[in-house]
Amino acid sequence: MSSLDQNIQSAVKQGLLLDESAQNIKGWFEAGFLPQWAVDALDELVQKQAWEELNDRFFKSLAFGTGGMRGRTIGKVSAQAELGNVSDMGTPEHAAVGTNLLNDFNIARATIGLFRYTQSFLKKENRTDAPRLVIAHDMRHFSRHFCELAASAWTRLGGQALIFDGPRSTPQLSFSVRHFKCHAGVVITASHNPAHDNGFKAYFEDGAQVVFPHAEGIIDEVNAVQLRELPEFLQADISKVETIARVDEKPYLDCVISSVIDVKTIAREQPKIVYTPVHGTGQVMAVPALRALGLEPVLVESQLVMDPRFPTVKSPNPENAETFAQAVKIAESAGADVAIATDPDDDRVGIAVRSQDGGMKLLTGNMTGAMLLENRLQLLKEKGIIPRDGGDNVAVIKTFVTTPLQDAIAQAHGVKLINTLTGFKWIGERLQKYEEKLEAALQAQGKTIDYDTTPNAERTRLLLEHSTYFAFGGEESYGYLASDLVRDKDGNSAVCLVAELAARLKKQGMSFEQYLDNLYLKYGYTLEDLLNIYYEGASGAAKIKAILDSYRSNPPVEMAGQKIIKFTDFGRDTITDADGYEIPKENFYFLELANGWKYAVRGSGTEPKIKFYLFARADVAQAQALPALKKEIRAQLDAFKSEIEKDAHARAHV
Repeated sequence: MSSLDQNIQSAVKQGLLLDESAQNIKGWFEAGFLPQWAVDALDELVQKQAWEELNDRFFKSLAFGTGGMRGRTIGKVSAQAELGNVSDMGTPEHAAVGTNLLNDFNIARATIGLFRYTQSFLKKENRTDAPRLVIAHDMRHFSRHFCELAASAWTRLGGQALIFDGPRSTPQLSFSVRHFKCHAGVVITASHNPAHDNGFKAYFEDGAQVVFPHAEGIIDEVNAVQLRELPEFLQADISKVETIARVDEKPYLDCVISSVIDVKTIAREQPKIVYTPVHGTGQVMAVPALRALGLEPVLVESQLVMDPRFPTVKSPNPENAETFAQAVKIAESAGADVAIATDPDDDRVGIAVRSQDGGMKLLTGNMTGAMLLENRLQLLKEKGIIPRDGGDNVAVIKTFVTTPLQDAIAQAHGVKLINTLTGFKWIGERLQKYEEKLEAALQAQGKTIDYDTTPNAERTRLLLEHSTYFAFGGEESYGYLASDLVRDKDGNSAVCLVAELAARLKKQGMSFEQYLDNLYLKYGYTLEDLLNIYYEGASGAAKIKAILDSYRSNPPVEMAGQKIIKFTDFGRDTITDADGYEIPKENFYFLELANGWKYAVRGSGTEPKIKFYLFARADVAQAQALPALKKEIRAQLDAFKSEIEKDAHARAHV
C-alpha cells in the first residue's frame, strides 16, 4: 500500500475524510487519465492533510443538471502544481482538480455527452448533417480556455464548431444558435457567481436552455462518459474551429434594437444614462445598441475592463447595492436619470433611478420588471401592434416567484399570464411551443415560414392569428425579454427597454418612483424580498436537503402569527397553467398565509444556498396613505423574514 493510500485511509478512519471523497479520489488516481500536474496537485493536498478541501472537491461528482453545470474552478486551498504560472489577472495555470469542480476533465465530459446526444437526436430525426455547435464565453477565469477545449472536443468527435473572437453575452449565444442554424449551443459562464466559479450552460437548436426530453438525454450521455476516454480531449486544437466574423454579429444587434417600440421619443428626449458592464460582456452590444438609438451613455470607465477578479466590487451581481457604488456616484454628479448595470454574462440588469429627493435609489428586479411590462403593454396597444382589449392570443410569461404585480398588470390589460417554474428555460420552452403551433397552422394551409427571417410585423400578425404573440417575459432575478428571436433573458435589450421607459417618463415629466407609485395605486401595493441562506460544501448540501425534505414531510402550519392556509408542493401536486400545460415536477413549495401574504421555498440550482421568496400585498386607497403603508409593510416583512430564517435553521439541524 502506498503512503498516499495509507494517508487517505487513515483520514477516513479518523472521520476527517468522507468515504465518498476517498472513493472518488481513488477512482481518479486509478483511472490513469490524469496528467502529471494533476497527480502532483492531489498528492500535495493529501500530504498537506487538506481534508476539508479534499472533501469539498471530491464528496460528489459535479452534476450535469438540466441546464448544465456550475462550480468552483479555483479551490479554497490551491496546490502549487495547479497555480503554476499565474496570469496577470490572477488566473492559475490549471483549473483545480476535483470531481466536484469545473475543470478540463468535466468540461471534456460535458462536451462529449452533449455531442453524443445531439448526434443521436439527429439520427433519430433522419437528419444527416454533422452536429453543429456555437460556443460563447465570458471573461471569467479559464473561460476562453474552456471554450477552446469544448470546441476542440466537438470537432475531434466529427462535428462543426463556431466560436467568437472574444467574450460575448449569454443572450447573444441564444440568438446565435438559431441564426447560425446550429443544433446546440454552449455558454461558458457562472453568471453573477463569485469570481472563483465558472459554468457550462447548454442550449438546443431552438436557442433555449435544454429542457425535457433533451435535458435528461444529455445528462444520461454525460454520465456515461468514461474517465479513460478523456485524455485525447484534454489538449485544445482549434485548427478546425470556425471563428465568427464581426460582421456576422450585426443581426443580433439589429434584434436588440428592434425590441424598442418608441425610438423617436428616445432620440427626442435624450434621457441621461450611466452604464456599467461591471467588468463583464455587456459593453460589447449594450453600448452600441444605445448609441444606435441616438444616446451617448456615460460609461463607468473603471469597470469597462473585462477582469475575472471583478476588482472594483465585492460581487458582480447587479442585485447588490455595493455593485452600483461607482455608477451611482457618477450618476449623481452627472445628473443622470438612471444608472444601469449588467452582470458578467449580460443577461441580468439592475437599475438605480433618480429619486424624488434628488439622490439615486436602487430598484429591485420585481419593480423594474413591473414598470417595463406596463410600459410595453401600453406601447403595444398605442402603436396598434396588439388589440386595445388585449386577448388570449397575447402572452406575458413570468416565473411563479416573480411579483404578483405583474399578474395584476396582465389581467388589467386583458392579456394571458403564464407562470412557469424558476428559470428562463421554461420561458424559452413556451416560446418554442408558440412557434411550433404557428408552423403547424400554416402547414395545414399548405404554407411554410422561416420564423427568424420573417419581418417582425408579419410574424406578429401571424402569431396573433394562429398562435400566441409573446409580449414580454421576466423573472424576479433581474432578467427580462421582449423578443421571441432570443430564448433567454437578454440584458442588452433590457438596457434599451429601460432607456425607452426613461425617455417616455421624461416626456411626461414623471420620475421612475412616481410611475411605480402609480402602479401601486392602480393595482395594489406589493413588496417582495428574498432570503438566501448559504450552506457550503458537503455538510451544507446535507443541510439544504434537510430543509427541503422537512417542508414536504412536515410543512409549517403557522408563520409570524399567521396560519398557513394553503401549501402547494410542486414536486407532487398536479398544476396546470393558463395554456393548459402541466407544470413539470420540482422540489419547490409555495405557502399562502391567512392575510394573503405568500412565500416560496426552493434550493438554488447554481449556488450552495436555499432560497425563500417573500410576497406582501396591501390595497392602498389614496396617494397620501402610500408612504406610511410602505414603512408598515416593510417592518412587517422584515419580521416575517426573520421568522422564516429562524425556522429554516432549526430544520437544517433536524
